[in-house]
Amino acid sequence: MKKVLILGGGFAGVQAAIELVRSKKFKVTLVSDRDYLYIYPISIWVPVRIKKFEDVKVPLSKIQKRYPFELVIDSVKSIISADKKVHCENHLLEFDYLIVAFGAEKLQHKGMEHTLSICGKPQMAEALRNKIDALIQKGNGKIAIGFGGNPKDKSAVRGGPAFELVFNIHNLLNKKKLRNNFELTFFAPMDEPGARMGKSSLKLMGKMMGGSNINTKYGKKITEFVSDGVIFEDGCKVDSDLTMFISAATGHSVLKNSDLPLSEAGFVLIDDTGLVHGSSDIYAIGDAASLEGPEWMAKQGHIAELMGRNAAYNIIETDKGSSKRKGYKQHVNILCVMDTGNGAAFVFRDNEKAFVIPMPFIGHWMKRGWGFYSKISKTSLFPRLPGL
Repeated sequence: MKKVLILGGGFAGVQAAIELVRSKKFKVTLVSDRDYLYIYPISIWVPVRIKKFEDVKVPLSKIQKRYPFELVIDSVKSIISADKKVHCENHLLEFDYLIVAFGAEKLQHKGMEHTLSICGKPQMAEALRNKIDALIQKGNGKIAIGFGGNPKDKSAVRGGPAFELVFNIHNLLNKKKLRNNFELTFFAPMDEPGARMGKSSLKLMGKMMGGSNINTKYGKKITEFVSDGVIFEDGCKVDSDLTMFISAATGHSVLKNSDLPLSEAGFVLIDDTGLVHGSSDIYAIGDAASLEGPEWMAKQGHIAELMGRNAAYNIIETDKGSSKRKGYKQHVNILCVMDTGNGAAFVFRDNEKAFVIPMPFIGHWMKRGWGFYSKISKTSLFPRLPGL
């Protein structure tokens, strides 16, 4: 059997492994630097104690038990495609086909050590929870939540979880009858954060911010983070006892130690099928890849999973000598259920339409249901539904 080596245990990599194992045509090896799949879309509930940290993890061993791929827990150090080798900290691995799916890293700003992120290392969700607990115990405080962009790749922004977290914290403080004792501020360097979701969503976000008494600071670049707040290019400072910031993505540092072609932002250059430029046997998917699409495009988990399925399909067809291929571009859209803790809004955008549907109360439980479904479907305890 030919060897398929998958680098990364996130949505994209795991989905590719599942599809390839199902084909029964390859020896599949998955490399991950942690032993679990982390369900980032529902990690927003860890800081507000709706979910425990363990609730948003799926052990890779459970997925492996159903889909028997080889699992290597290690850190990738370099990719030498010309030699068909990947150097890890403790392993040297060879391949016939390679799928790069280890995600991205975050742009660094001055003073980042003074921030925590809901989209960073998984353990940061617990650190955020502990900080929020301490402020609630104190009875008052100032919390600043925001996200940034990458001018070299506008799809590398992830602002949705920041919106979700600020509304979840607002809702938590209301339940604790402490909301009037806290100052919440939402910040972003762009003039209209959330505009990529469409005009109706942007209007709704603005209405919700005002109705929740959440201050906003938009349109000014961040100069630095300090221990007690955020400083902007206009000299203004947002005071904060806790700063949560989602930095925009940039190419993974491992790619600098590879011979793969990279974009200006450091992501792997691919065609519509996920195939790396100049290669016939290497794919890059999810956040590791440089995607092409409309101005409003954003990298999301469902697109990463789609690319994982596509990469597996395309490898299978290539190995059969078939010319059949599947691409991601026709499926590019924004799709999310933006949770607020006591409700949600369904957001959708593609090239033809953009809309938002407020879903008071029921929306929150729909997203919680999706989180449960996402976990059990990965281990085949429940069949996977098309498009979900």
